Amino acid sequence: MILNNVRMTLTGQMVSIRVKDGKIAQILLQPFQDESDVTLNFNNEIVFPGLINSHDHLDFNLYPPLAGRTFRNYTEWGVYIHIKYEDIIKSVLQVPEALRIQWGIYKNLLCGVTTVVNHGKKISVSDDLLTVFQDCQSIHSVHFEKRWRLALNNPLKSNSPAVIHSGEGIDDAASKEIDQLISWNLFERPIIAIHGVAMNEDQAKKFKALVWCPESNYFLLDKTAPVDVLRNHLPLLFGTDSTLTGDWNIWNHIRKAKQTGLLSGAELYDSLTVTPSTTWGLNAGTIEENKDADMVLSKAGSFFTTDPQDILLVMHKGNISLFDEELYQQLGGANAVGYSKIRIGNSSKFVRGDLPALIEKIKQYYPEAGFPVS
Repeated sequence: MILNNVRMTLTGQMVSIRVKDGKIAQILLQPFQDESDVTLNFNNEIVFPGLINSHDHLDFNLYPPLAGRTFRNYTEWGVYIHIKYEDIIKSVLQVPEALRIQWGIYKNLLCGVTTVVNHGKKISVSDDLLTVFQDCQSIHSVHFEKRWRLALNNPLKSNSPAVIHSGEGIDDAASKEIDQLISWNLFERPIIAIHGVAMNEDQAKKFKALVWCPESNYFLLDKTAPVDVLRNHLPLLFGTDSTLTGDWNIWNHIRKAKQTGLLSGAELYDSLTVTPSTTWGLNAGTIEENKDADMVLSKAGSFFTTDPQDILLVMHKGNISLFDEELYQQLGGANAVGYSKIRIGNSSKFVRGDLPALIEKIKQYYPEAGFPVS
């Protein structure tokens, strides 16, 4: 497949891209003239790597945001919502887990995510729509996982990073929890912390990376991690968490992060692309030859003004997972087989698989479920 006349987000340079065998095979500064390959012609639309969401709970994305007030730490919040929102939690859990996970995948796809790191138990899921990264050990937290010490120091897991919620709070308990985690890392295993709101610079030096989830942090704690100083000591990755603590649309998370001024635009962009690709060991995160063809085309004027309705195409390992109705004629009706049509805002999209049927199945169990598509 060929993508002619697209604009690189970082440099503004006009390029054309050939995709072959799931990889970016060739990048030229002028259009390809090859009638033997499927060709999509664009007009100055921007292209950027598929987003890498480094923290989500895929089975938690049918929940509305649950809080009602701010909290000192995640444990206080966890106790509170199971009392105040018991009926909502029970209603969501009536939906079979497989259906909840599938919606979590679509939620990410609709926003241009091509890799999502699922935090929780290993799940059985295909990577047709996007990559669900699970090549790590998920440990929930010091407080909510009783055997976290054994999990952290399991010699059979020593070669994979441990990923754990840590420092998700604004009180002394949240800071001490980080110290406790560090002190019990007996074999100095690489740990990727999530949230780190209470993390200081000395603590940061003990971690492989930090996943920053600003929307979730502000929603629960009205404060986020001091990433402007922590960035000097460890790589920063970007995460959304689930809709339990934030908006479904990752672009709203990104814009909120940008408004904090804690990272530059370039640093924030890197936290969604090249930095997580390096940290997780992916062959993605940049538009370069021989990289996986994980790419997003957007008709928005810039990366940071993008929204799901602006996305023209999401490509995952060379296959189109989503495309806008504007591309229907260029792709031809035959190439739309296996896709379903949905509407986001004022635009229509075709997504691989039967998303409307999934929504109807979910509503059979949970009629109150709300979706951002029709």
